[in-house]
Amino acid sequence: MKNYSFVILASILVAFTACKKETPKPLGDNDTSTSIENAMADAAFNDVANIADEGYTGAVSSYKGSIPPMFLSNCASVSFDTAASPKKFTIDFGTTNCLCNDVNYRRGKIIVAYQGFYRDSGSIHTITFDNYYVNNNKIEGSKTVTNKGRNTNGNLSYDIVINGFITWDTAYFGIVSTSTFTANRTREWSEGESTLLWTDDVYLITGTQSGVTRTGATYSATTVSALKKEIGYRHITDGTLAFTPQGKFTRYINYGYPNGDWDNLAQVTINGYTYIIQLR
Repeated sequence: MKNYSFVILASILVAFTACKKETPKPLGDNDTSTSIENAMADAAFNDVANIADEGYTGAVSSYKGSIPPMFLSNCASVSFDTAASPKKFTIDFGTTNCLCNDVNYRRGKIIVAYQGFYRDSGSIHTITFDNYYVNNNKIEGSKTVTNKGRNTNGNLSYDIVINGFITWDTAYFGIVSTSTFTANRTREWSEGESTLLWTDDVYLITGTQSGVTRTGATYSATTVSALKKEIGYRHITDGTLAFTPQGKFTRYINYGYPNGDWDNLAQVTINGYTYIIQLR
């Protein structure tokens, strides 16, 4: 098993930095709070696949270093239960916050049940959690990955289903609040399959997602053109996402702006008005 990564859509809207049309403004519809929360939820559920990929060999020490993204640190351990049906392994960050190499605090367990190897057509891997927290936000639910074999391009393709919940840190948000996050996606492993390095892998992502924020606002999103996720880099580098918050205009987010390079820029169009944003 070489790569268990399915990172997508992380770090959507953070701040508008420029507006190409000065007047009129698009009815004041430039709020980013819903999309920011969506990005945080998406990043949390995407990270667990990266961590599972690193933990699969059980050699935690192999993943200590400075080449991003590296997640496992001295306080994480990996154990296997091959007698279980299906087989499973557990990544345990302990009961107190552990500062990981990606500068996020984690505690609790990520549990991966697997039937078949990642590359095998029909294999199924299901990720669940046991008191798992990221930066004091509790992550619950499941993420299921099914290998659908090779597509018409000759690349391995995977179906991804996420049904998740996040209980947000009361010390930061002030009240007990929970949001939901669901996704149904297809991942095409377009580059890097032939090497043993997982940081050179590239996925093309299509599909839908939806959720309810901690304040009760709903949203939905769908890919207009496939999102390109290069595992060696934190941001999406190409593709367009249509993101629709409740009662708002659809935001069309072009991650390829300006030319698909490794940068933190994207272009957003709201009701015909175009903005340049920075990704977080």
